Amino acid sequence: MSGRSLLADLDQLRRQLLYLEDRSDFYRDRFVAAGLRRSDLAGLASLRDLPLTTKEELRDSQSSSPPLGRHAAVPLGDVVRIHSSTGTTGRPSWVGLTRRDLATWTAVTARALETEGLEPADVVIHATSLSLFVGGLPVKDALESLGATLIPIGTGNSERAVQALQTFGCNVLHCTPSYAIYLADYVRQRYDTEPRQFGLEKIVCGGEPGGGEPAVRGRIEADWGARVTEGMGTADIAPIIWAECPRQAGMHLTAEGDVAVELIDPDLGEAVDFEEGAQGELVYTAVNRECSPLLRFRSRDRVVVLGEGCPCGRPGPRIRCIGRTDDMLIVLGVNVFPSAIQDVVAELHPETTGAMQVLLARPGPGVEPPLRLAVEYGRRATDLTSLRSRLRELLRGRLQVPTEIELVPPETLPRSEMKTQLTRRLFEEPTRIGITHLGGGGRPCTTGEDER
Repeated sequence: MSGRSLLADLDQLRRQLLYLEDRSDFYRDRFVAAGLRRSDLAGLASLRDLPLTTKEELRDSQSSSPPLGRHAAVPLGDVVRIHSSTGTTGRPSWVGLTRRDLATWTAVTARALETEGLEPADVVIHATSLSLFVGGLPVKDALESLGATLIPIGTGNSERAVQALQTFGCNVLHCTPSYAIYLADYVRQRYDTEPRQFGLEKIVCGGEPGGGEPAVRGRIEADWGARVTEGMGTADIAPIIWAECPRQAGMHLTAEGDVAVELIDPDLGEAVDFEEGAQGELVYTAVNRECSPLLRFRSRDRVVVLGEGCPCGRPGPRIRCIGRTDDMLIVLGVNVFPSAIQDVVAELHPETTGAMQVLLARPGPGVEPPLRLAVEYGRRATDLTSLRSRLRELLRGRLQVPTEIELVPPETLPRSEMKTQLTRRLFEEPTRIGITHLGGGGRPCTTGEDER
């Protein structure tokens, strides 16, 4: 579907705008500043006339009017649940949900999971945080609404995950791509067993890039013998807004009727059509929301449009996330995303473990060449000099950037069951000697493994 935005119902948008003017001090002030009157909002047919909203503005809103900010449109007494962003690029922001908001999230997330091929007969290991993370409890609610059998392992419970695999014949794993790789290594090391012997059929990934990257996906599918699909959303709008069908040809918009979506040039803010090959930043407007009905929210997720329509029969664009605009680096004028580097590193598995970090000595996005990387070599690597040389050549040929690579032992770099950080900002840390201290002395590093 080409066009400036993906929106099912303009009347619904108009109702949401009038609701914002009535209930949100933050947006009422913004409408006045933009010279928009109530009659304009009631008749507006274009999102482009409305102001963009940034994460920084939401944080400032909550700092000045705690706890939920001036943009919240209901009092705290009407809120039945609080979630938050992960705060990977700054302090977390709180997200309030009314009872109706929670029902909307459940329905939106269930549609996404159905798109990825989940069915009532599935037995699902749910291995993401069951606390404030929107990929936790809301996905649990959606899985239960679908009728699937849910095993809420959460994070830090790899031993229990293996026990569930052994006991219940689970056929689905929901987790981050990082954790799918970590759990496969855990099974091999702890049980001397190949992960594919457990019989998983579907792995549903989200929370970080990687599930759609060819080499990372290939690694996970080879480990488990299961189909990998990915979904993407944002804590401020909905847990999953885009989801990939079993054809694995890119993510479909699955939040139609509840979220309006635009594509913009991240530097100029101008609209970009959803056409094959187009790239841009996703911008979201909640059109069925009570507590935090954000308007033209900049997601910072940069995507490429792979095409329109799908053999599965779903219309509209198919997209792949290629990184976050606030993670992008510029080396010799070339835009580089850490997730793209990760995909190249993963191609050399098992000579590499696939784990890597970009090492930044000073704030980006501009980086003086060469780009510094820490890369874990694999247990089967025999010639580290040759491996380093091949990695440099592959990265230069694929991404057009020169690199300086430090190869570190397996299980040195940190892993996380949540969002694994692909960039290490050395300038924000106290001085340390070497980088091998990152992973806790050569053991897999995840958050809170209780079996240690």
